[in-house]
Amino acid sequence: MKNTGTLGHTDLTSTSTSFSMSIGHSDAASIPPSKEHVDYEELDIDVEFGDLELRNKLERRFLRKLDLRMSMLVLIYILNYIDRINVSTVRSGLTTDLHLEGQQYATLLSILLVGYIIMQIPSNMFLNYIGKPSLYLPACMVIWGVISALTGITTNFTGALLTRFFLGFVEAAFFPGAVFLISKWYKRTEIGLRLAILYCGNLISNAFGALIAAGILANMNNDLGQAAWRWLFYIEGAMTVSVAIITVFVLPDFPTNTKWLSDDERRLALKRMEEDAGVGDQTETEDGGRGHGFYLAVTDWKVWWFSLLGASQAVALSFTVYFPTLTATLGYNPTVTLLLVAPPFVFAAIVAFTLTRHSDRTQERFYHMCASNIVGIIGFIISMCTMNTAARYLSLFLVVQTYAGIMLLLAWISTSFPRPPSKRAVCFSFINALQQLGGIAGPYAWPSNWGPTYRYSYGICLAASCATMIMSWVFRQHLKKLNKKLEEEEQEKGVKEKGFRYIL
Repeated sequence: MKNTGTLGHTDLTSTSTSFSMSIGHSDAASIPPSKEHVDYEELDIDVEFGDLELRNKLERRFLRKLDLRMSMLVLIYILNYIDRINVSTVRSGLTTDLHLEGQQYATLLSILLVGYIIMQIPSNMFLNYIGKPSLYLPACMVIWGVISALTGITTNFTGALLTRFFLGFVEAAFFPGAVFLISKWYKRTEIGLRLAILYCGNLISNAFGALIAAGILANMNNDLGQAAWRWLFYIEGAMTVSVAIITVFVLPDFPTNTKWLSDDERRLALKRMEEDAGVGDQTETEDGGRGHGFYLAVTDWKVWWFSLLGASQAVALSFTVYFPTLTATLGYNPTVTLLLVAPPFVFAAIVAFTLTRHSDRTQERFYHMCASNIVGIIGFIISMCTMNTAARYLSLFLVVQTYAGIMLLLAWISTSFPRPPSKRAVCFSFINALQQLGGIAGPYAWPSNWGPTYRYSYGICLAASCATMIMSWVFRQHLKKLNKKLEEEEQEKGVKEKGFRYIL
């Protein structure tokens, strides 16, 4: 893949040749539209791989093998998100049996993100330190699968609150860890596509989660004396644990310590990352102790700006945790209501992948993000203005495709932060964690007394989308200035070849 590249409830890499930490130097480059595989005819290719043809053949084979193993991350993300959102599919039964009142249900949705925020940064720092994602991520999967299943035995608000908090605490390891793992293997021009595929797992999980819930809730009520919503947690938690065991044998570690690589493939993996940024991606750019990467991240203003931008986008997407509630306003029975959840998310996955792929090919982010948000704003306006069944269901398709915006944001982030890897690991998790502040606030924008129109809730999402576009434009203008400085520096030094640039 190409080294470019949550959620809301959600990628990221690269740098300039000098790797200066000042904002006046580039951390990433805009690569001209290119093929999935880049030929290196202009480069002085190392003879260690034979001639150019042998090098390209080895690289194609290497990428196929790597992509096949990395595809496991999509399945993990589907299970990760299903375990997170299953509370929204069982709202009626859960609130009745646990005697929830007022804003307690919204608190159950938000508390998960509190644990999520707390754990993301230390988790990625630890992952970078141990260098064994094939063991660390599956271990976290087992734990969160068990916790998810334990939600089914809770009998009151306090018990559900604790399981949701610790579920978020452990689930926090996955998404920033997955993005960091991808950034250790793929080049800037390859990452965008891979992250788009990964994030599509988020969208697919909403569709599959609703279909699974529809089957369980319709057919397993009072089986063995257990309510159907409790069976949903048991079954989905068991699925996660089962997949975690398989994952240990599939996921790669880092290029330096993955056992199933041949010697040639290992040298090629390291060489690719060095060629992509002008310096290696292991210890070559590390300077300082274990906490130095954290210091570099928190003192980079771009990290804070992206965090705020991501939080705004998360508020705009807050409707997703209430999606079954919104389809219920269409007036159908509970089973049909859950079945109606799936089509909009399937549509969103297709749109998001297509838009992200085009953005990757053209190496442009801002206008693609705006296109997705504008379509979403149209959907919000339709929902605010009518209760017509067909129009409101159409509006759900329009608003859900806004997920493309956050996928593009992730891709943009990936080209905005430099090495060393320790800093990049913190940047991924720091931004993804802080953007969840929008996810914590979002559920409180949908109180039941604002239904069934939820006009004010849609208005909040509309305003958040507008704020996201404005902040993105400001950042784009800043990047244009940095690119101009880089061009002037090259002209002063007499450099003829275009160097690294920020992707706008």
